[in-house]
Amino acid sequence: MDYYNSISKGYNNLHGKEQEEKALLVKANCSLSGLLLDIGAGTGATTSLFEGRSKCIALDPSKEMVSQFTGLKVVAKAEQLPFRDSCFDSVISLTALHHANLEKAMVEIERISKPNSCIAISFFKRAKNFNIAKKLFAGFRKFDSEKDLVFIRP
Repeated sequence: MDYYNSISKGYNNLHGKEQEEKALLVKANCSLSGLLLDIGAGTGATTSLFEGRSKCIALDPSKEMVSQFTGLKVVAKAEQLPFRDSCFDSVISLTALHHANLEKAMVEIERISKPNSCIAISFFKRAKNFNIAKKLFAGFRKFDSEKDLVFIRP
């Protein structure tokens, strides 16, 4: 967490373009509408790409990162989402869940997602828990995005 707090001001310069490419891939392959949660949203730069189609909430455990987003934001972890059951139409997470306890995060994502909601998750291929991700997202469509594999459940 300290790492992301320390780089929060320059995060978009470091990773913005790469994150935007993944967001556009998700946007092209997932019907996003209604209430959308972006887990691990960081600065919210990619969250804002979904505004207009959806009412977006940016969630990140780093207060310094998410404070840069001008829209609705929440400071929280993927393993303990502070929302009621079945309230989100869409859930995205771009290159963030490799930092989480993936099994706990997926239980929470399933809990807060409406039935038939779109879930889109990009996962860092070199993450130590990548094999767990491949098993958890086995029923999802897969898209290769250089450093990440993007899993989408329409």
